[in-house]
Amino acid sequence: MKEEDKNLENLIEKMMAENTLQSPSADFTSNLMSQILVAEKAKIKPYKPLISISTWVFIGVALAFLIAYNVFFAGAENNLEIGKSYTDKISAIVSGIHISKTLLYAILIVPFMVLIQVGVLKNYFDKKYQL
Repeated sequence: MKEEDKNLENLIEKMMAENTLQSPSADFTSNLMSQILVAEKAKIKPYKPLISISTWVFIGVALAFLIAYNVFFAGAENNLEIGKSYTDKISAIVSGIHISKTLLYAILIVPFMVLIQVGVLKNYFDKKYQL
């Protein structure tokens, strides 16, 4: 075994002596960095919102149309009957619940504060990770 190891070492030394170390070209680093930048730019996808602006416009117009139709064209008696039945059902359910003023204020204010915080955090992370 030791004889084989010595032969292997001699062979490796001969191969290393014949081959000189290769040095990269002078502009190797700049070429490599330009290729990396091109590859990184290819990976970045532009921001596309989940719901497009045209969809939001359509939803808004449809909602406005439904409200206008309900206000101007539906019969007033029909609207009052439907509203009264819902009001009676809701008042029957809610009549036994007593909420303190503090809890009521918290229920009303917390959603608005969450919405504000989401906006602030979105701006913060957009600025932090902006390319």
